[in-house]
Amino acid sequence: MTAPDLPNAKPNAPIRLAADIGGTFTDVVLETPSRRHSCKVLTTPRQPELAVMEGLDRLLKASGLDALQIELFVHGTTLATNALIERKGARTAFVTTEGFRDVLAMGFEKRFDAYDTNLEGPTELVPRPLRLTVRERIAADGSVLLDLNEDDVRAAGTHLREARIEAVAIGFMHAWAHPAHEQRTRDILAAILGPDVSICLSSEVCPEIREYERFSTTVANAYVRPLMGSYLFRLQDSIRQKGLLCPMLMMMSGGGLTTLELAARFPIRLVESGPAGGAILAAHLARECGLDKVLAFDMGGTTAKICLINNGQPERSRRFEVGRVWKNLKGSGLPIRIPVIELVEIGAGGGSIGRVDALQRITVGPDSCGSEPGPACYARGGDMPAVTDANLVLGRIDPDRFAAGRMPLDISLSRQALSRHVGHTLGMDAYWAAAGISEMVEENMANAARVHAIERGQDLENFTMVAFGGAAPLHAGRLAQKLGITRVMVPAGAGVGSAIGFLRAPVAFEVVRSDLSVLLMMDPLVVDVRLKAMQAEALAVVATASAGAPLEVQRLAELRYAGQGHELRVRLPPASDGCLDKSTLKALVEDFEKAYAQIYGLRIPDVDVEVVTWSVTVSTAPQTVQPITLPQATHQREALSTRPVWEPALGQDRSFDLHWRFDLRTGEKIAGPALVAEDETTIVIPAGWMARLDEQGHLMMEVQS
Repeated sequence: MTAPDLPNAKPNAPIRLAADIGGTFTDVVLETPSRRHSCKVLTTPRQPELAVMEGLDRLLKASGLDALQIELFVHGTTLATNALIERKGARTAFVTTEGFRDVLAMGFEKRFDAYDTNLEGPTELVPRPLRLTVRERIAADGSVLLDLNEDDVRAAGTHLREARIEAVAIGFMHAWAHPAHEQRTRDILAAILGPDVSICLSSEVCPEIREYERFSTTVANAYVRPLMGSYLFRLQDSIRQKGLLCPMLMMMSGGGLTTLELAARFPIRLVESGPAGGAILAAHLARECGLDKVLAFDMGGTTAKICLINNGQPERSRRFEVGRVWKNLKGSGLPIRIPVIELVEIGAGGGSIGRVDALQRITVGPDSCGSEPGPACYARGGDMPAVTDANLVLGRIDPDRFAAGRMPLDISLSRQALSRHVGHTLGMDAYWAAAGISEMVEENMANAARVHAIERGQDLENFTMVAFGGAAPLHAGRLAQKLGITRVMVPAGAGVGSAIGFLRAPVAFEVVRSDLSVLLMMDPLVVDVRLKAMQAEALAVVATASAGAPLEVQRLAELRYAGQGHELRVRLPPASDGCLDKSTLKALVEDFEKAYAQIYGLRIPDVDVEVVTWSVTVSTAPQTVQPITLPQATHQREALSTRPVWEPALGQDRSFDLHWRFDLRTGEKIAGPALVAEDETTIVIPAGWMARLDEQGHLMMEVQS
């Protein structure tokens, strides 16, 4: 798709390319100084780079540009996530301190569902025969209790060579602060196993306390590194052959960009790169439009993601779970400690499969039919009904214009799948089966949003929803009704929103160090020296890709009341404010207690506040928001046509007016029920809502008073 002229065009702006590989579609965006070109291509799971190159070919042809003119390529992918979920990574071994062989299997030693007698946790990435131990021990204070037994290491190396492992994770006790034994073990194993075996150290991947999470993160990094390294360098070769000689940066889970080399070294930091791009877009839009509270709603082909944006900034965390295996419950996935934008992700996308469970209820997801074979209407061999099939039957999607007309849909196959797998069982026709699937997927998303907000002490009624992704605009209005939200924004280019977000992301890197201490008993000068050293380390990474852009520094402390097991992140004053002192530490305690009271409703007096971890992030400055203007509407335009569409709030069909998005002008109003179509998505405006194109080119939907 080629959009109209960009309203905020800059004459000397660079020409940039972004590609977001999702479970169903790969979104590719080419942004020039005056126009944005975009397309959606079916993902090619076996060779993901093929879909990227197909999208690039389309956009170069549409724009008339040469590949040499592109000055930056930004990429995000779900490849690492999928490898972890599907257990399709490298054959990996784990070497640890004697006595800690089964830490990965024991986990947190608690049940995530106390009343389920059939509980099964996630399968370990490393089977027990490949979890080896060596004699060594360094205490938390750095004293060597037991020297590294190098004969044990050599014996382990010989065993692993015979087992033909492809990757090794090394995790020793207290190596987060004292890595010497890990480093020596790596050197010995590298000499035995050779250069083709990837070796990861916990002291480099996750230098933080809590051995289970540190070991789990290191193993996950080792597990996906051969796959990701191979893919990333294949992609680099492909774009070089195409003539792209520009830098290639990778989107990270924390919302920043990094170099390809660093991404190949620490691929675990890419597991949520696509959703992070969407959150960055929503934060950019919040700043652009002056919105204090935003609910980012990203729904693609496989999953739906929900993120809260406050004062133009998404919430961030260092805890994440990959591949929850049991009813999406917290604790049923693999724990990963990486910088990540705080969001909730559920199996609710256009490809999510609808079926009837043992209790005769319609359920949707979390599994998806993906791009191969895809929903039944794709006519690619799939016969299970997906959310896209339901939307097609309910009249929300034009079968002849799906994906800019390159993928006409077969509605008869949708009806057959809905009838066979849902309708016949429940005694209803395909249409009511589609309505049931639509209502269930929307309720699943609404419930996830409610829980996410409640856990953070937020009231969603005061939020503006920003909807993007190929499927989100189809469901945003109904989801807003369920959540009590009265205003929804659908930005220009919503169908490829995450890829556009990649182009708004800063180059950034976070350095983390654990240091468990009572905060007010620490020497401020010692803390200051440590933070400056961490800042220098992060700056060295960012400087290689920032091209001399202005840089910002953010410093955080993870704090808790003494004796607690979880922390809250609190921001320190800017580094430019001078050295830390006692008053700075006291201010940190006060900020922590305010945050604690907001979330939990109380403070705990006369209890010390501990710092667990310090973090420093260096990043390029956010993009400056430019004032823009669009053509004003001169008269009220007539709808292109009308057609019957399911209106869930009324429980019946209504006649919906159909409009083409790029015919709209600033200030033009469209009363619901109506559809606003574009090549990559369709916006559903419910009955009782009014939509208006604002000065920035975003479609704003609001409940009519």
